[in-house]
Amino acid sequence: MIETKSPADQDEISPRDDEPKPGAEVSFPYDRMTVEQFRNRFPRARWSDVRKAWFVPGRTASRRIGRWLAELEADADAHADAKGRDAFAFDPIDSPYLELGKAGFRIRTPYSKTVVDALREVPFSRWDDDLRIWHVPFRSYEELRRRWPDIEAAAHRNEPEERRRRADERKGTEREMRSRLRAAERKRRRYPLPTDDLPPIGRPVATSYGIVVFTYITSELVDPGRVVDFYPGVTEDYLWGYWRMPTLEELVRTWPAKAPPRRDAGWWHPTIEELRPARRAARSREARKQAQTR
Repeated sequence: MIETKSPADQDEISPRDDEPKPGAEVSFPYDRMTVEQFRNRFPRARWSDVRKAWFVPGRTASRRIGRWLAELEADADAHADAKGRDAFAFDPIDSPYLELGKAGFRIRTPYSKTVVDALREVPFSRWDDDLRIWHVPFRSYEELRRRWPDIEAAAHRNEPEERRRRADERKGTEREMRSRLRAAERKRRRYPLPTDDLPPIGRPVATSYGIVVFTYITSELVDPGRVVDFYPGVTEDYLWGYWRMPTLEELVRTWPAKAPPRRDAGWWHPTIEELRPARRAARSREARKQAQTR
């Protein structure tokens, strides 16, 4: 699924209106007819120029969007689908992660961020949350074929047996020890901050750990000799700050920075490229918590 261009006559969602509420986002290749069909089907949908996507309110929005996308695929250019089907027959992908379906390909792999990022770049791809598979129509075969080596390699790396094998190889090595020390340091949820450039308390900011919210900054100076392996460039002029993960509401309310950070920045205001995956991750965390409490 690729990003759409914003029609000139659509309203952009302002930060105040970008509240966390039931609904789902969708993007699709822009053309006037598709947008008209979409607006007729979802009259309450609103375009967000920040997210480059449409937001459809409602608790059943995801299912309704899924049905509409399925209909859109069914009504798409039959010639393109036939061409993709012929290309697959001539040069097929032989992989345990790919199955041939009636309308295209069904892809099931172990979770991998590399796989997710690659499939999101394939036109008209969509994730089926019920079946836990990706759907890719025949018309997108050439793009899928181009990206398949990276997809298959990443999927293989994340197979449970392969992950266990790599873990066994690392046992007792210096690399494993350093990895455990880094994990233990992260669990402390502390981060060195320059004394002359302290972040705001209670607001999402970006760090090398990702986007976090600092809750408390101590007066304890950092000992570079003990943590230089984890935080290169740290000096005696740094203090410890303690952090937590941001909520979805906090991330939605965060206005993205327009310029990238300095290379030597200890922390910085997140860009939209950093906020988008953080929002998706926060949405998933909160969905899991809700599912556990039911």
